[in-house]
Amino acid sequence: MKKLLNYSVVLFVLTVVLLLIIPMPAALVDVAIILNMSLSMMILVITMTIREPLEFAIFPSLLLITTLFRLGINVSTTRNILSQGGNSGSIIKAFGDFILQGNVVVGIVIYLIIVLMQFLVITKGAERVAEVAARFNLDAMPGKQMAIDADLSSGLIDEQQAKTRREKIQREADFYGSMDGATKIVKGDSVMSLITTAINLIGGSIIGIIQSGDTIGDVLTTYSIATVGDGLVGQIPSLLISTATGMIVTRAVAEGSLNEDISKQFMAQPQAIMMSGVAIAIMSVIPGMPVIQMGIVSIGLVSGGYYLGRRIQQEPSRTTAAMFREAEAGVALPGESPQMEEPKPVTEEEYFKDVNNVYTLLAVEPIEMEFGYSLIPLADESVGGRLISRIVIFRRQYAQDMGFVIPSIRLRDSSGLSINQYCIKIKGEEVASGEILMDYFLALEPEHLEREIDGIETIEPAYGIPSRWIRPEDRERAELYGYTVIDPLSVMVTHLSEVIKQHAYELITRQEVIHLIENVKKTAPELVEEAFPQLISYSLFQRILISLLKEGVPIKDLETIIETTIEAITETGLPVKDLDGIIERIRSSLKRTITRMYCEDGSMKVITLESELERTMVGALSKGESGYYLALSPDVLQSLIRQMAEQLKKFNGISQSPVILTSQVMRMHFYRLIDQFYPNVRVLSFNEISNNIQIQSIGSLKLEKPGARGA
Repeated sequence: MKKLLNYSVVLFVLTVVLLLIIPMPAALVDVAIILNMSLSMMILVITMTIREPLEFAIFPSLLLITTLFRLGINVSTTRNILSQGGNSGSIIKAFGDFILQGNVVVGIVIYLIIVLMQFLVITKGAERVAEVAARFNLDAMPGKQMAIDADLSSGLIDEQQAKTRREKIQREADFYGSMDGATKIVKGDSVMSLITTAINLIGGSIIGIIQSGDTIGDVLTTYSIATVGDGLVGQIPSLLISTATGMIVTRAVAEGSLNEDISKQFMAQPQAIMMSGVAIAIMSVIPGMPVIQMGIVSIGLVSGGYYLGRRIQQEPSRTTAAMFREAEAGVALPGESPQMEEPKPVTEEEYFKDVNNVYTLLAVEPIEMEFGYSLIPLADESVGGRLISRIVIFRRQYAQDMGFVIPSIRLRDSSGLSINQYCIKIKGEEVASGEILMDYFLALEPEHLEREIDGIETIEPAYGIPSRWIRPEDRERAELYGYTVIDPLSVMVTHLSEVIKQHAYELITRQEVIHLIENVKKTAPELVEEAFPQLISYSLFQRILISLLKEGVPIKDLETIIETTIEAITETGLPVKDLDGIIERIRSSLKRTITRMYCEDGSMKVITLESELERTMVGALSKGESGYYLALSPDVLQSLIRQMAEQLKKFNGISQSPVILTSQVMRMHFYRLIDQFYPNVRVLSFNEISNNIQIQSIGSLKLEKPGARGA
């Protein structure tokens, strides 16, 4: 039985094919017609209740099957009409009698109107929409793939989410391509319906006059009833399927089901409803108009619009200040609203008379984000804002990648910013800002720009890429020109995530270090008890983690970091004050992690230091109160900075981050030297690269002799 159910669709299609060959009794034809109508109504309802076309991805195949089923029924009914004197079941006769009402001409005209309406209006429009949707989806695929890659590289999504989104893009392209072809089937079905009708009426009348011996009037009446009835029982399901086709290919910009969208969008416009009622009332003064009917409609529209307007005004709305004064993205989870500050029961002056309340003003938030007025909807979940959920996704991804949980992010509105501006603060001080145009998309210029698109020139805030703010209707064209198009929310989230990555080392507090250690204690209690606090102080371990995070090294493998620190202190005899030596040992232990971050296809592209330059730097090491530091002459330092600017250009067309390779002795000192000029450049030593990786030098820094550049 189970196997039979698994092959039910195959059996159904085979049965439909048999309908084209084997004659069916009138009673079975009635059953097939009822099933056809039921299936068509079911498909129409489904297309009106789904939220996006891919929820009904089988529609193109289902369209072919239902069309074949309908053609099989048409063949059976035509055979019965021509061979049984116009008799092809009760349903066809009932439809014919009901529509004709004794008037053959009126019935045929009504039938032709229905057929032409379906063919010229619904089917033609659905065919055009499907054709355009298929072309635009195929053309937009490269741009959508680049947008996914940008979100993946910025940490907004993980590999699994990127894979899911790529699969969805591919499925959308396949679906719309299939729909483009499926609409041709609907069009052909409409043409076939007209041909079948003509055959039934003309052929049946000829057969009836020749064989039955009845009068011409009786023959025409009999076959016209059968023809119109047969045409209608086939045309009504066809009309439903055509409407469903139009519904599903026009659902591209829908946010919910059709019922939800219509209800929400109509009920949000009470003024338009009231104005329509007033217009109907004005039209009723035209002589000859049905005043009573128009008055009822007018009163209904005006009263309904007034009621909706009052209901919208009475809904509890949050003010701008209330929404973001204490909205904390660190607490809010997807689907939950941000927590709000309770209103103070007294005036502000009375509140701060209590000295304990003044202390609340001294708190400094680790991360804050302030908005101008027009950007508030991005974070307000009540109107569909997704900023908080995107921050939660980034926090989870960053914790998985780096082993550090980003603290709560406080969201506030700010009257000090322009309506399109936002700023990001770390520990109360602004570190970055940007400007967003809500009704536009940001188009990032490709490396080799062939054609420009009209827009407002700007600079992408996170990576400094030349960009343009373009109108939504220009999005598809921009993607065709090679631009990577990003929505305003993604621009803001990407900027926020990059700022947090750059300043993550400032956010790791002593309390967070203790929390991380307690988390390790759950899986390695003996290791933690041996290390803390007798051998390794919390202060020392905090400095180690800060140094690793500052250079972008993940601290997720805390057990290895703790074990290596213990070995560096006990086995090698490194003094606790030699923080640099301990960190270099830890970095060597994490070589696989570090290599993975900068390796691409089994090779790593680097800039190296020539031996003469490295010897000169070793000789320039000087000892100070806090340890050794690199004391280069101004000429050598200036030469190095200039060479760095030239060599780093070689990484422009490479997805890998810039890497400079040095010896282990010089790594930390060289990093501190260039960090103030090139903070995004990573300095690695040979001990931090896995043995199975191929190192490819694409440039080198050398010691330039005085006057050599001029020569």
